[in-house]
Amino acid sequence: MMLTIRKLAPVVVLAAVALTWFYTRASASAPVTLPAPVVDLPRPAEPGRQTVVFAGGCFWGIEAVFRHVKGVMEAVSGYAGGAAATAQYELVSEGNTGHAESVRVTFDPAQVSLGQLLQIFFSVAHDPTQVNRQGPDYGSQYRSAIFFHSPEQEASAKKSKAALEASGKLRRPVATEITAAGTFWRAEEYHQKYLEKRGATSCHI
Repeated sequence: MMLTIRKLAPVVVLAAVALTWFYTRASASAPVTLPAPVVDLPRPAEPGRQTVVFAGGCFWGIEAVFRHVKGVMEAVSGYAGGAAATAQYELVSEGNTGHAESVRVTFDPAQVSLGQLLQIFFSVAHDPTQVNRQGPDYGSQYRSAIFFHSPEQEASAKKSKAALEASGKLRRPVATEITAAGTFWRAEEYHQKYLEKRGATSCHI
């Protein structure tokens, strides 16, 4: 299955070459087009800053995708959904803390919209139909989730998820949780830009 790359070309720098990654794995059927953003927030005339947190498996890969999106100011690996006392990699990796390996994406909505980021999240960054896992990585810390910071972000995320499910292109339901953002804890420094530092293209190295 394929995304309509032309619509994302002004937004995606390096991620565009991977736009078919998820759907190639998720289905053996003929190529189809991923639905465009259903509800999008209006773009302001002046530059600004917004934040949304995405979780979808190993945070190294999620961070690497969003770092290469035009309009994204910062992508930081960390932990969301749990408590401060357990926001440590060794504890989160046990899968009992409530945390998800997550990436805080700070973006300029004048350059890239939340709807476009959601399209990338659902199509490039991970397989949103997998429950508490991504590939060989399994456990609740690898769940698919969107942590929103406003009612507008919540509405956009829910309608994008619903449109993807209604498209009939997936073999399984979308498992992505949509939850109000709490505190985000930055992961240990060696996790930041992990794949770039190692010249790797996969989390499984």
